[in-house]
Amino acid sequence: MTADVYEKQIREFFELMKKWGVAMPNVKPLVSDFDLGEFDKVGLIEMWIANEMEAGYCGKYLFVQDGQLCPSHHHKKKLETFFIVKGEVEMTYDGETFIMKPGDTKLVERGHNHAFKGKGPALILEVSQPCTDDDDFFEDKRIPVGGDFIASEHK
Repeated sequence: MTADVYEKQIREFFELMKKWGVAMPNVKPLVSDFDLGEFDKVGLIEMWIANEMEAGYCGKYLFVQDGQLCPSHHHKKKLETFFIVKGEVEMTYDGETFIMKPGDTKLVERGHNHAFKGKGPALILEVSQPCTDDDDFFEDKRIPVGGDFIASEHK
């Protein structure tokens, strides 16, 4: 992702949060296209509130644009709950697809594949166990991040 695209995404994200009246933590946004180079189709913006390894909890906002997908993956260690703050998402969990609206929650159990796509712009609050790079296992093996990728680098 080029610096221009990155800056544009960040600017538009913060403008929308201001319009929605949603306060964001004072942290640098993490903009990800999962190294696929298709941010408009596959990607998200994360705003981390906390990732407390010793205390055992994590909280972060996840933002997807209209039609933007966070690709199917699972975690071996992390249990997480999604809470829809604004907008709607099409959630796929263990092959079942359904729409989540503001106020809806979804418990995501360890080992269960899940993905979500914006139905319009959407903001999700994730409350979970701590996040680590080696605990994301993506179905799309083109994605060069996560546990499978880290394991293959050490072979």
